[in-house]
Amino acid sequence: MVDTFTNIQEILSEILDIEPDEVSEDTYVIRDLGAESIDLLELAVALNTAFKSGLKSEIIDDEIFLRFLREYMTEADQAGKEHAGYLKEKYPFFSETRIDEMLSDLSSGPVLKVSDLIDYIHSRSIAV
Repeated sequence: MVDTFTNIQEILSEILDIEPDEVSEDTYVIRDLGAESIDLLELAVALNTAFKSGLKSEIIDDEIFLRFLREYMTEADQAGKEHAGYLKEKYPFFSETRIDEMLSDLSSGPVLKVSDLIDYIHSRSIAV
């Protein structure tokens, strides 16, 4: 059986027309691989297809691609809440360490990593 990372690696290499060895768990999907909106849409469809039999529910694009990350930070500010704690509520599939890493790295651009896709898939897994 192919593991989650290998499956995602193959999907990304096919969609983005890159070599599989260009994709590691620490690779940034947008920053490093240059994925665009249309690629993310195709990725969501491919992930749903690849993992559908092992998931409790369908992959939600907005969740997996962190589309509302900055909006959630604004909501936290407006509610007088700490960013990390608020984001943990919104993205329970991320560890506190990963959320802290994202927050410290936001100024460099989109923070979505391949490992985040893996964590999301695992959080939706029936086997969990």
